[in-house]
Amino acid sequence: MKKIFVGGLLFTTIVVIAQTPTTTTTSSFAKSLGIYVFPAKNQDKATQEKDDADCYRWAVEQSGIDPVNPPKVEAAQVDTSPDGTAVVGAAKGAAAGVAIGAIAGDAGKGAAIGAVAGGLAGRRAKKVGDAQEQQKNDQAAAQQTTAMMNSFKKAFTACLEGKGYTVK
Repeated sequence: MKKIFVGGLLFTTIVVIAQTPTTTTTSSFAKSLGIYVFPAKNQDKATQEKDDADCYRWAVEQSGIDPVNPPKVEAAQVDTSPDGTAVVGAAKGAAAGVAIGAIAGDAGKGAAIGAVAGGLAGRRAKKVGDAQEQQKNDQAAAQQTTAMMNSFKKAFTACLEGKGYTVK
């Protein structure tokens, strides 16, 4: 640590030395997919790395999915534009308000209050319904993505097993 004064201000400098590991490990496709591969026929590391890469390419060809560049699966977007549910709710609320207002002595006032309450309820119901539908769409997209990755993993695993590896 070194202290430097510039224009009456004190600056402290800290020197950090980063060390790089002396050994490097190669990352395999299997490891990045969370698959454990054991060389059951005593394959050496170089052979295992080559087989890993070969099986990756083969699995991409077979499944049509490349986990390094996966296809974008987007959930269908829900139409959140007004669709008349507030108007329908207002009409129902007005009808109920007329009945209540008639009992209370002012049907017009009851209809107005009922229309406002019904309109708000209709709009709220649409928002809740839209949110539930969007959640279902998002879940369907996530399931599709999972299914695609599982298809790739199945092909990748089959290839490695065919080359004499135990895969879990």
